[in-house]
Amino acid sequence: MRLWHQQLIHCLPRQQLLGQHRECAALRGNGWGRPHATVNYVFNHSPYKLFQFHILVISEMKKRGYHPDRRWEDPLFRGNKCLKYKQLESLSLTYPIYPEHDDQYLKSCLLNLQNKGIVITL
Repeated sequence: MRLWHQQLIHCLPRQQLLGQHRECAALRGNGWGRPHATVNYVFNHSPYKLFQFHILVISEMKKRGYHPDRRWEDPLFRGNKCLKYKQLESLSLTYPIYPEHDDQYLKSCLLNLQNKGIVITL
């Protein structure tokens, strides 16, 4: 599991963008709180931040003509196999959404993509 640096979302190839949607959906659902070294930092923040990040992904998908399930646009929605949150305090949008998504993390993501044969220049 990995959340790409948010600055890369609009540059991701189809496979990585759709994979990012699946990762967000999994983390918002039953994956919430399940340890995984690459995304453990997400659990140090409100699930609302993950919702905000997921909305970035969904917005890019829509720009490209995809039709993600609109239920994901509800911050309380957690997927078909998980009960919705009863309430979730909304947070102001920050940049980056996750403070862990710093310049070093961006470089790490770019290198990871490069190792997959995907070269992105910003």
